[in-house]
Amino acid sequence: EAQVVESGGGLVQAGGSLTLSCTSSGFTVNDYAIGWFRQVPGKEREGVSCISSRNSRTYYRESVKGRFTISRANAKNTVYLQMNSLKPEDTAVYYCAAGCDACLDYECYGGYWGQGTQVTVSS
Repeated sequence: EAQVVESGGGLVQAGGSLTLSCTSSGFTVNDYAIGWFRQVPGKEREGVSCISSRNSRTYYRESVKGRFTISRANAKNTVYLQMNSLKPEDTAVYYCAAGCDACLDYECYGGYWGQGTQVTVSS
């Protein structure tokens, strides 16, 4: 059975950094695209970043370019989202979609969702 677990969220001041982890079991992350999404109450879930399978090409939504970095650690079956220079508008529950067929720019679909991890950035 495929499972996805996100971790690494927390409370940080504006300008700070956090690293989110998305650890999967039941499949090999290197064989699939992996995406990070975020959602705030009352709004739709939005794509943040995606890393493709095979060549690990990365994609980012415009508002996080230059601040967030997605990467893959195949030996740990884990994908990371390094978030620097955090802003209050980055506050959201962050979700990992693992096991997607492909990246559609900075989003991916068809994967398994984790339970999310809360990121709160104070001003």
